[in-house]
Amino acid sequence: MFSTRSLSQGFAKYVQPSVTLTSSQRVVCAPAVKVKTSKPTTQVSPYKMTGTFGSTSTVHLLTTKRFAHTDIPSPDFDNYRRDATKDPNSVQAQSDDDRRAFTYVMVGSSAVGGVYFAKNFAQAFVEQWSASADVLAVSKSEVNLSEIPEGKCVTLKWRGKPLFVKHRTADEIRQVREVNMSDLKDQERDEDRVKDERYLICLGVCTHLGCVPVANAGEFGGYFCPCHGSHYDASGRIRKGPAPLNLEVPYYSFSNPTTVVVG
Repeated sequence: MFSTRSLSQGFAKYVQPSVTLTSSQRVVCAPAVKVKTSKPTTQVSPYKMTGTFGSTSTVHLLTTKRFAHTDIPSPDFDNYRRDATKDPNSVQAQSDDDRRAFTYVMVGSSAVGGVYFAKNFAQAFVEQWSASADVLAVSKSEVNLSEIPEGKCVTLKWRGKPLFVKHRTADEIRQVREVNMSDLKDQERDEDRVKDERYLICLGVCTHLGCVPVANAGEFGGYFCPCHGSHYDASGRIRKGPAPLNLEVPYYSFSNPTTVVVG
Protein backbone atom coordinates (compact mmCIF):
# COMPACT_ATOMS: atom_id res chain seq x y z
CA MET A 1 0.00 0.00 0.00
CA PHE A 2 1.58 3.31 -1.15
CA SER A 3 0.35 6.84 -0.67
CA THR A 4 2.06 9.84 -2.30
CA ARG A 5 1.57 13.48 -1.39
CA SER A 6 2.93 16.25 -3.58
CA LEU A 7 3.12 19.89 -2.51
CA SER A 8 3.96 21.11 -5.97
CA GLN A 9 0.84 20.30 -7.95
CA GLY A 10 0.96 23.62 -9.74
CA PHE A 11 4.46 22.84 -11.09
CA ALA A 12 3.88 19.22 -12.04
CA LYS A 13 3.90 20.01 -15.75
CA TYR A 14 7.35 21.62 -15.55
CA VAL A 15 9.22 18.83 -13.66
CA GLN A 16 9.88 15.15 -14.10
CA PRO A 17 11.18 13.86 -10.75
CA SER A 18 12.64 10.43 -10.29
CA VAL A 19 11.35 8.50 -7.28
CA THR A 20 13.44 6.14 -5.22
CA LEU A 21 11.70 4.04 -2.52
CA THR A 22 13.59 2.92 0.54
CA SER A 23 12.58 1.38 3.85
CA SER A 24 12.21 4.80 5.43
CA GLN A 25 8.71 6.02 6.15
CA ARG A 26 9.28 9.44 4.58
CA VAL A 27 11.57 9.91 1.58
CA VAL A 28 12.56 13.15 -0.10
CA CYS A 29 12.99 12.59 -3.83
CA ALA A 30 14.56 14.88 -6.43
CA PRO A 31 16.04 17.25 -3.90
CA ALA A 32 16.16 20.16 -6.28
CA VAL A 33 15.12 20.68 -9.87
CA LYS A 34 15.85 23.91 -11.61
CA VAL A 35 13.62 25.10 -14.40
CA LYS A 36 14.37 28.12 -16.49
CA THR A 37 11.61 30.66 -16.75
CA SER A 38 11.24 34.34 -17.39
CA LYS A 39 8.30 34.78 -15.01
CA PRO A 40 8.51 35.53 -11.30
CA THR A 41 9.23 32.31 -9.48
CA THR A 42 7.90 30.69 -6.37
CA GLN A 43 9.86 28.51 -3.99
CA VAL A 44 7.84 25.53 -2.76
CA SER A 45 8.80 23.54 0.30
CA PRO A 46 6.96 20.97 2.44
CA TYR A 47 6.46 23.68 5.06
CA LYS A 48 5.81 26.97 3.33
CA MET A 49 5.57 28.72 0.01
CA THR A 50 7.35 32.00 -0.58
CA GLY A 51 7.41 34.18 -3.69
CA THR A 52 10.77 35.36 -5.17
CA PHE A 53 11.93 37.08 -8.33
CA GLY A 54 14.58 35.44 -10.45
CA SER A 55 15.26 33.24 -13.36
CA THR A 56 15.02 29.85 -11.68
CA SER A 57 12.50 27.90 -9.58
CA THR A 58 13.32 25.29 -6.98
CA VAL A 59 10.84 22.46 -6.41
CA HIS A 60 11.03 19.98 -3.54
CA LEU A 61 8.88 16.85 -3.69
CA LEU A 62 7.79 14.91 -0.61
CA THR A 63 6.80 11.26 -0.98
CA THR A 64 5.36 9.09 1.82
CA LYS A 65 5.47 5.28 1.64
CA ARG A 66 3.62 2.69 3.72
CA PHE A 67 4.33 -1.04 3.61
CA ALA A 68 1.56 -3.66 3.79
CA HIS A 69 1.25 -5.32 7.21
CA THR A 70 1.53 -9.07 6.89
CA ASP A 71 1.93 -9.79 10.60
CA ILE A 72 -1.73 -9.00 11.47
CA PRO A 73 -3.90 -12.15 11.34
CA SER A 74 -7.23 -12.00 9.52
CA PRO A 75 -10.34 -12.27 11.75
CA ASP A 76 -11.89 -15.68 12.28
CA PHE A 77 -15.71 -15.83 12.18
CA ASP A 78 -16.08 -19.61 12.52
CA ASN A 79 -17.72 -19.22 15.94
CA TYR A 80 -20.55 -17.27 14.31
CA ARG A 81 -20.99 -19.46 11.26
CA ARG A 82 -23.35 -22.38 11.08
CA ASP A 83 -21.88 -25.86 10.97
CA ALA A 84 -23.42 -26.52 7.54
CA THR A 85 -21.43 -23.67 5.98
CA LYS A 86 -18.00 -24.27 7.53
CA ASP A 87 -16.94 -26.86 4.98
CA PRO A 88 -15.58 -25.01 1.91
CA ASN A 89 -16.31 -28.03 -0.29
CA SER A 90 -20.02 -28.26 0.65
CA VAL A 91 -22.76 -26.93 -1.59
CA GLN A 92 -24.58 -24.08 0.11
CA ALA A 93 -27.83 -24.77 -1.75
CA GLN A 94 -28.15 -28.18 -0.05
CA SER A 95 -28.44 -26.63 3.42
CA ASP A 96 -30.51 -23.64 2.36
CA ASP A 97 -33.86 -25.09 3.51
CA ASP A 98 -32.53 -26.02 6.94
CA ARG A 99 -30.98 -22.59 7.44
CA ARG A 100 -34.18 -20.84 6.36
CA ALA A 101 -36.26 -22.98 8.72
CA PHE A 102 -33.98 -22.13 11.62
CA THR A 103 -34.21 -18.42 10.79
CA TYR A 104 -38.00 -18.53 10.54
CA VAL A 105 -38.30 -20.33 13.88
CA MET A 106 -36.07 -17.81 15.63
CA VAL A 107 -37.87 -14.82 14.12
CA GLY A 108 -41.28 -16.30 14.93
CA SER A 109 -40.30 -17.03 18.53
CA SER A 110 -38.99 -13.50 18.96
CA ALA A 111 -42.17 -12.06 17.47
CA VAL A 112 -44.39 -14.07 19.83
CA GLY A 113 -42.35 -12.93 22.81
CA GLY A 114 -42.48 -9.32 21.65
CA VAL A 115 -46.26 -9.40 21.18
CA TYR A 116 -46.75 -10.97 24.62
CA PHE A 117 -44.57 -8.30 26.23
CA ALA A 118 -46.39 -5.51 24.36
CA LYS A 119 -49.77 -6.91 25.46
CA ASN A 120 -48.74 -7.00 29.12
CA PHE A 121 -47.29 -3.49 28.91
CA ALA A 122 -50.44 -2.09 27.29
CA GLN A 123 -52.68 -3.87 29.80
CA ALA A 124 -50.71 -2.52 32.77
CA PHE A 125 -50.73 0.97 31.25
CA VAL A 126 -54.52 0.92 30.77
CA GLU A 127 -55.25 -0.59 34.18
CA GLN A 128 -53.42 2.17 36.00
CA TRP A 129 -56.00 4.63 34.66
CA SER A 130 -58.93 2.52 35.87
CA ALA A 131 -60.81 3.43 39.02
CA SER A 132 -59.65 1.73 42.19
CA ALA A 133 -61.85 -0.60 44.23
CA ASP A 134 -62.80 2.06 46.80
CA VAL A 135 -63.79 4.49 44.05
CA LEU A 136 -65.93 1.85 42.35
CA ALA A 137 -67.61 1.04 45.66
CA VAL A 138 -68.59 4.70 46.14
CA SER A 139 -69.83 4.97 42.55
CA LYS A 140 -72.46 2.26 43.10
CA SER A 141 -75.59 2.41 45.18
CA GLU A 142 -77.93 -0.38 46.25
CA VAL A 143 -81.62 0.37 46.57
CA ASN A 144 -84.08 -1.87 48.38
CA LEU A 145 -87.22 -1.63 46.26
CA SER A 146 -89.39 -3.41 48.80
CA GLU A 147 -89.21 -0.34 51.05
CA ILE A 148 -90.82 1.95 48.42
CA PRO A 149 -94.62 1.83 48.53
CA GLU A 150 -96.62 1.87 45.33
CA GLY A 151 -97.18 5.34 43.92
CA LYS A 152 -94.33 6.87 45.92
CA CYS A 153 -90.97 8.28 44.70
CA VAL A 154 -87.86 8.40 46.87
CA THR A 155 -84.88 10.67 46.27
CA LEU A 156 -81.39 9.27 46.87
CA LYS A 157 -77.92 10.69 46.37
CA TRP A 158 -75.76 8.99 43.73
CA ARG A 159 -72.40 10.38 42.61
CA GLY A 160 -73.34 13.76 44.01
CA LYS A 161 -76.60 13.90 42.03
CA PRO A 162 -80.23 13.32 43.11
CA LEU A 163 -81.59 9.96 42.02
CA PHE A 164 -85.35 9.37 41.65
CA VAL A 165 -86.67 5.84 42.25
CA LYS A 166 -90.43 5.67 41.71
CA HIS A 167 -92.76 2.72 42.32
CA ARG A 168 -95.37 3.29 39.63
CA THR A 169 -98.99 2.23 39.80
CA ALA A 170 -100.71 0.19 37.10
CA ASP A 171 -102.68 3.28 36.02
CA GLU A 172 -99.45 5.31 35.56
CA ILE A 173 -97.90 2.53 33.51
CA ARG A 174 -100.99 2.39 31.28
CA GLN A 175 -101.03 6.15 30.74
CA VAL A 176 -97.35 6.51 29.74
CA ARG A 177 -97.61 3.59 27.33
CA GLU A 178 -100.69 4.91 25.58
CA VAL A 179 -99.00 8.20 24.67
CA ASN A 180 -98.63 8.87 20.94
CA MET A 181 -94.92 9.08 20.08
CA SER A 182 -95.52 12.04 17.77
CA ASP A 183 -96.62 14.10 20.82
CA LEU A 184 -93.22 13.72 22.48
CA LYS A 185 -90.42 16.24 22.08
CA ASP A 186 -87.76 13.60 22.84
CA GLN A 187 -89.33 10.47 21.39
CA GLU A 188 -88.56 7.42 23.51
CA ARG A 189 -90.73 4.46 24.44
CA ASP A 190 -91.45 3.72 28.09
CA GLU A 191 -90.41 0.10 27.52
CA ASP A 192 -86.92 1.28 26.59
CA ARG A 193 -86.53 3.37 29.75
CA VAL A 194 -87.31 0.73 32.38
CA LYS A 195 -86.21 -2.84 33.08
CA ASP A 196 -89.13 -3.53 35.40
CA GLU A 197 -92.29 -1.70 34.41
CA ARG A 198 -93.16 -1.07 38.06
CA TYR A 199 -90.03 0.96 38.80
CA LEU A 200 -88.68 4.07 37.12
CA ILE A 201 -85.08 4.98 37.97
CA CYS A 202 -83.77 8.30 36.61
CA LEU A 203 -81.62 11.25 37.61
CA GLY A 204 -83.40 14.14 39.29
CA VAL A 205 -81.69 16.76 37.14
CA CYS A 206 -83.72 18.87 34.75
CA THR A 207 -82.30 18.76 31.24
CA HIS A 208 -82.92 22.47 30.78
CA LEU A 209 -80.58 24.17 33.27
CA GLY A 210 -79.87 21.43 35.81
CA CYS A 211 -82.55 22.24 38.39
CA VAL A 212 -84.09 19.54 40.61
CA PRO A 213 -87.70 18.75 39.61
CA VAL A 214 -90.47 17.97 42.09
CA ALA A 215 -91.74 14.39 42.04
CA ASN A 216 -95.43 13.51 41.65
CA ALA A 217 -96.23 16.98 40.33
CA GLY A 218 -96.97 18.78 37.07
CA GLU A 219 -99.66 18.44 34.46
CA PHE A 220 -98.75 14.86 33.59
CA GLY A 221 -98.35 13.44 37.09
CA GLY A 222 -94.64 12.76 36.82
CA TYR A 223 -92.11 15.48 37.61
CA PHE A 224 -92.31 19.26 37.50
CA CYS A 225 -89.42 21.78 37.44
CA PRO A 226 -90.77 25.01 39.05
CA CYS A 227 -87.75 27.05 37.95
CA HIS A 228 -88.71 27.28 34.28
CA GLY A 229 -91.89 25.23 34.01
CA SER A 230 -90.79 21.90 32.53
CA HIS A 231 -93.33 19.06 32.89
CA TYR A 232 -92.39 15.38 32.75
CA ASP A 233 -94.67 12.33 32.77
CA ALA A 234 -94.39 9.21 34.93
CA SER A 235 -91.77 7.83 32.53
CA GLY A 236 -89.53 10.90 32.99
CA ARG A 237 -90.19 12.11 29.44
CA ILE A 238 -90.45 15.82 28.71
CA ARG A 239 -94.01 16.77 27.75
CA LYS A 240 -94.14 20.53 28.16
CA GLY A 241 -91.72 23.37 28.84
CA PRO A 242 -88.23 24.46 27.74
CA ALA A 243 -86.38 21.24 28.64
CA PRO A 244 -85.14 19.60 25.40
CA LEU A 245 -84.54 16.04 26.60
CA ASN A 246 -86.00 13.39 28.85
CA LEU A 247 -84.63 12.79 32.34
CA GLU A 248 -81.48 10.69 32.12
CA VAL A 249 -81.70 7.01 33.02
CA PRO A 250 -78.43 5.75 34.55
CA TYR A 251 -77.10 2.24 34.17
CA TYR A 252 -78.50 -0.14 36.75
CA SER A 253 -79.05 -3.86 37.25
CA PHE A 254 -81.08 -6.10 39.54
CA SER A 255 -79.04 -8.21 41.94
CA ASN A 256 -82.28 -9.86 43.09
CA PRO A 257 -86.02 -9.18 42.50
CA THR A 258 -86.15 -6.55 45.26
CA THR A 259 -82.63 -5.01 45.09
CA VAL A 260 -81.27 -2.81 42.33
CA VAL A 261 -77.64 -1.71 41.94
CA VAL A 262 -77.21 1.68 40.30
CA GLY A 263 -73.86 2.32 38.63
